[in-house]
Amino acid sequence: MTVATGRRHGGGPAGRKRAAVVRAARERFLRDGFGVTVEAIAGHARVSKATVYSHFGTKEELFAEVVGEAVEEACREPFETMREFVRRAPDVRGALTAAARAWVDGLARPDVLALRALVAAESARFPELAGVWRTYGPDRLAGALAELLRGDPRLDVPNMDVAVLQFHALVLYPHFAHGGYPAPLDPETADELIARGVEMFLAYYGRDGR
Repeated sequence: MTVATGRRHGGGPAGRKRAAVVRAARERFLRDGFGVTVEAIAGHARVSKATVYSHFGTKEELFAEVVGEAVEEACREPFETMREFVRRAPDVRGALTAAARAWVDGLARPDVLALRALVAAESARFPELAGVWRTYGPDRLAGALAELLRGDPRLDVPNMDVAVLQFHALVLYPHFAHGGYPAPLDPETADELIARGVEMFLAYYGRDGR
């Protein structure tokens, strides 16, 4: 399996057809799972099967493109939010709270949670998919968060990788854990997780406990 790395479709008829295929594939993968046929995807996109294969050599490559584009789209605003806070260097509590809200808004959407579940289900057969998810999602956000934490003198973070994972676990992982249930976490609970998660994080890593 060759994982597609480009997220841009370009202009012109070819670019529009490629974008239509990816949109259709995303809808059908989420609705029917990886077992959906290329013929069904082509029909949904109103293109020929040959057109699908001309842009993506295999269904696996198309799936990787769908995953990469969806995660990059979901993480674009959270990533920019993090980068903006790094640039402005505001108070660390406000920065972490805003970062957590951006993460939840981007990655805890029902469609993204469903796609993550599909990636998890298929990762045994196609382990590259987990790499696509990480590259365009968690790894980008982790890098921006690490930059924020590393640059704040009010924090004492001896192991940055562990700290990033702990922050992720406090504010985002509960949404992943509940993503397979019919009723996702309600907004009030999500806000409470963010507020308390930031407090717990700063109580441990803040030089003065705040």
